[in-house]
Amino acid sequence: MNSRAFVLALGIALAMAGSAHADVKFGVAGPLTGGSAAFGAQLKQGVEQAVADINAAGGILGEKIDLSVGDDRGDPKEGVSVANKFAAEGIKFVIGHFNSGVTIPAGEVYHDNGILAITPAATNPRVTDRGFWNVFRVCGRDDQQGGMAGAIIADKYKGKRVAVIHDKTTYGQGLADETRKAIRAKGMKEVMYEGVNRADKDFTALVSKLKAARPDLVYWGGLHDTGGLILRQMRDQGLRAPLMGGDGLADNEFASIAGPGAEGTLMTFSPDPRTNPKNAEIVEVFRKRGFEPQAYTLYSYAAMQIVKQAAEAAKSLDPKKVADVISSGKQFDTVLGTLSFDKKGDVSDDGYIIDGKKKDRYVLYTWKKGPDGRISYFEDASE
Repeated sequence: MNSRAFVLALGIALAMAGSAHADVKFGVAGPLTGGSAAFGAQLKQGVEQAVADINAAGGILGEKIDLSVGDDRGDPKEGVSVANKFAAEGIKFVIGHFNSGVTIPAGEVYHDNGILAITPAATNPRVTDRGFWNVFRVCGRDDQQGGMAGAIIADKYKGKRVAVIHDKTTYGQGLADETRKAIRAKGMKEVMYEGVNRADKDFTALVSKLKAARPDLVYWGGLHDTGGLILRQMRDQGLRAPLMGGDGLADNEFASIAGPGAEGTLMTFSPDPRTNPKNAEIVEVFRKRGFEPQAYTLYSYAAMQIVKQAAEAAKSLDPKKVADVISSGKQFDTVLGTLSFDKKGDVSDDGYIIDGKKKDRYVLYTWKKGPDGRISYFEDASE
């Protein structure tokens, strides 16, 4: 073989070797720092474990996953910066973001760059109502969650005084407004409706207004860090009314911030996949690593499972072809149960099917002391 032929043959061999070991680029994005960092950790840990498991089993269509991590700090502008960075890196699939107010503008960047995005946690209706081909979510929506919360309040607190407060964010105010709409539809009217700034630490004025309103229940639309501070200060100032909130409370850090007064707090959230016996092995994997896979950890893991199964069905890693499979009505077997998507990108009306049984999209939890003596959230079996 002459030298020219040898060089040509070597080039072909290297090209073939490179294609055989190509990587598919994924990104995971959420608030890894700041007040919502506990939720960012859930997204990151869930995706990283799924990537490790998928790669150990051979990857997706023979390609290993190369994962990039983006910290959006829960800020819409940072979220857009992360999205643009991902696009510049050639990332094709993103799991994220956490906050609705971040997910909505980031989704536009992903749409413009042909990137498929699945959010484990962003619940505002606008995330999917815009009709983008590339944006999906494995969680529920605020209009679903608010409707359920309003029905619970109308049942448990009929004829009582209910105050509604929120953190002025896309998620927090959106959930509070949907809940207020639902209780009004049941013939109730809130005695107080107030917005606060997420960055505030002193809620003395708010608590004074609440005490003047004499609520039997305080409904909170917002995240666990601000909600925990408000509840602690309510208790410090002698206001004993219970707090009720949504999935934004779903991290044990809430009880650490709120203190003993967290006990008795009500919360709506999706069914907890940790309680499914089929997930015992993966839950134990997280715990052995020193991470409790609460709230959106397994939702993030499920998002990765869905991309893998859709790509294999499409026989392609082209985001548009993968998205077409996801929105086709195909059922996906995940740690959340069996689920499918509607044309908008939401989980279909069947919700999560576990052992052949349809689970409600949202259920009621109560924060109380567990067997270990620590306050956490437990599904209310009476609901």
